[in-house]
Amino acid sequence: MESGPALFAGAAFTLFGAALLLWTGVRLREGEPVALGVEPRTAAVVAGLSGAVFLLLGVWCFGRL
Repeated sequence: MESGPALFAGAAFTLFGAALLLWTGVRLREGEPVALGVEPRTAAVVAGLSGAVFLLLGVWCFGRL
């Protein structure tokens, strides 16, 4: 009964984290700003760390199955 919510949460966190990392990488490669009004290096670091945390959280949720 508990595997349904864990599966959904794991999928949501993993997809969001992977998409955030991919989007940040593409923006950096093209030289576009990652966030408007923020220092480019700071925005890239915060977005990259957030993406990695969400990806790891999703993997952790899958490990709880």
